[in-house]
Amino acid sequence: MRIKNLNRNKTIVQQANAIRVKYPDWKVSFDSYQLKAVGALQPTPRSEIYTIEIKFHILKPIQIRVLNPVLVKNEKGEKIPHMYSQETLCLFMPKYAEFTRKMYISDTIIPWTSLWLYYYEIWHATDKWLGGGEHPE
Repeated sequence: MRIKNLNRNKTIVQQANAIRVKYPDWKVSFDSYQLKAVGALQPTPRSEIYTIEIKFHILKPIQIRVLNPVLVKNEKGEKIPHMYSQETLCLFMPKYAEFTRKMYISDTIIPWTSLWLYYYEIWHATDKWLGGGEHPE
């Protein structure tokens, strides 16, 4: 009996299929090199419903954007924490290999995005980022 190597990088097709199974309402498109997934997340029943876009390319870092509603600074006018250039979400530290291509986006990036949005909403209510982590440069 041959056992599959679970330590291999996931292919674009495997990533797309895993997202479609776990998040059937999401729209997923892909080709040999890249994947784009767009769908809705609502961190809590009282939260906004956010439209998320994930771009995954085999040669580039993964990018996660909130398309709607537009993310805004807090009442103090502070930049939104844990974002790269105030455009894409910082969900993990690449230098610590918290996300690798051996992991499924559906099991990591999408739930982490929902958690990030939860902390974003708390940050607006309290002016404190309670999600921990390191801020990107």
